[in-house]
Order: sequence, then C-alpha cells, then structure tokens
Amino acid sequence: MVLQAQEGLLTTSSVVRVLVATAVPAERDAVAGAFPAPPREVRLPGVTLHRSGGYDLLAAGVGPALAAASTATALTAAALEGTPYALVVSAGIAGGFQPDAPVGSLVVADDITVADLGADTADGFVPVTALGFGTVSHRPPESLVRDVVATTGGRAGTVLTVSTVTGTAARAAELRARHPRALAEAMEGFGVAEAAATHGVPVLELRAVSNPVGPRDRAAWRIGDALAALTEAFGKLAPVLEGWNRHDRTH
Repeated sequence: MVLQAQEGLLTTSSVVRVLVATAVPAERDAVAGAFPAPPREVRLPGVTLHRSGGYDLLAAGVGPALAAASTATALTAAALEGTPYALVVSAGIAGGFQPDAPVGSLVVADDITVADLGADTADGFVPVTALGFGTVSHRPPESLVRDVVATTGGRAGTVLTVSTVTGTAARAAELRARHPRALAEAMEGFGVAEAAATHGVPVLELRAVSNPVGPRDRAAWRIGDALAALTEAFGKLAPVLEGWNRHDRTH
C-alpha cells in the first residue's frame, strides 16, 4: 500500500485495505475529514461503507453487539470479494479517566478490554473468563501501537468497553481500581475487536477524549474538539499504516 500524508490529509493508492469502524456518522465523517476528497458511498449486502482508496469507513452503530455485527458483516463482504482487510481500526470519541486522559487528548489502546462482561457476586465483580468462558481482552500489535503513539502524540493504555456509560464518581473509581491502566471508556471497541479476531485480522483502537469519565456534566463535554482531534490524528496515520503493513507482509 502506498499512503502519503499531505498537509494533514490522507492520500491513498492501495492494495492493502483498512476498515475503520466508528459508532456514529459524526465520528465517521471526522475520520473522512482527513482525506483530500469526500469518500464515495458503497452499498454492500447488510452494510454501507464510505470508501477512499484503501480505507473503508463504517458507522457500525452504538454498543458492542451492533458494532460487532456490523464489523463482522463488512469483514465477511470483503473476504467474499477476495479483497480482505489487513487491519480493523475502532475509532471515535470517548470518556477519559482523569487526570491521565484530559479532554481533547488522544488515547491509543494497547489493551481493548470489556469492563462489564461477567457476574456480580457478594465478593465483587467476576469477569467472564473467571467463570470459564470466552475472553475479556484483545491486544493490538505492539509495534503498531508504539508507532501510532509516536506519530500522533497520543498516550497508550487500556480502553474499556462498557454497555452502560459511567455516570458517577463511584463507578469511575470502581472501574479504575479494577483496571489501573485504563485511560478511556467507550462502547464499541471490544465488539469490533471480537469481530476482527474471528476473521484473524489485527485490530487497533484510537479514541479522542470528549469528556471526563464520571458524573455526567454535559456542559463540560467538548465533542467538537474531540472530533477535530480525531481528524488530526488520522491525518498523521498514513505513513504509519503504510510502514506497518509493509513490515507485516514481509515478516
């Protein structure tokens, strides 16, 4: 894949494809803002993509279940076309755990963890893995995380996937106590990662922080700033993904 970044925009000429899954169209459009021209809409069975060169942008839906289903549909469609994806990126805005992930900052997941898949007990929360089932974590490629952090200025750490957004200080403290390296929480990353794993495709999660994790204070949210940070981050990613994909194909 030949990818170049020019004046903060992505240009592509590609044989290796990347699927970028966001929750909602506003996040998808923020990613699309890193391209020099608007992506074209492509309708496939069960899924609508916005395509630019080697990038397919997918508004996969809110929550881990719908995100997993939509991502899996897109991955299956690409495989049936004979043009499978080399990488899946879960991207969007998120809540940040304070003070380590302030509003407006960028978080790159080195661990994509589902925070609430398990059972409540008298002794506290028990993850589903301790019950003898499934998985609760996916780890993106270390070299890719390292290069994305170096290029974007983001911070690497755990991004939690939740089905219910945190709304109290007590819940935020509980999550941070269970996951000391958590920097952000969102609702789709683990679902996207589960779908990618079933297809044997590496996954990355990139989040711009729009609000603190904790009590819901809409006046403190900075969604516009976070979306702008997402556009800026993707504008820097082209050489990183090109270099990583080339290395991945030859080693």
